[in-house]
Amino acid sequence: MIKKESKNAMREVRHRRIRKNLSGTKEMPRLNVFRSNKEIYAQVIDDVTGTTLVSSSSRNLKVSNGGNIEAAKLVGKDIAEKCKKAKINKVVFDRGGYLYHGRVSALADAAREAGLEI
Repeated sequence: MIKKESKNAMREVRHRRIRKNLSGTKEMPRLNVFRSNKEIYAQVIDDVTGTTLVSSSSRNLKVSNGGNIEAAKLVGKDIAEKCKKAKINKVVFDRGGYLYHGRVSALADAAREAGLEI
């Protein structure tokens, strides 16, 4: 009999599998995405030192409904602007085990349009 895991547990398995081959450096940090039902969060992380360089979320932007595509676009634009101020031009995109679809792709596309190279 196959044991059924929760969706989030399976996402964490996928995320660990992705992270084996994906790492951020100071020159090219990792843009990590986490989404919940109500909010979406993005962080730019330097894995060598283990520090968060820049972060943004729909909660920080005080978006009325943080769980939709419009909120993800705002977060993507905000994270790209903060990266420009921190002199970060290129990042490695870490989808966090989620499908590259919907809010995750909207965040990445908005960051690209705002000038961040992914």
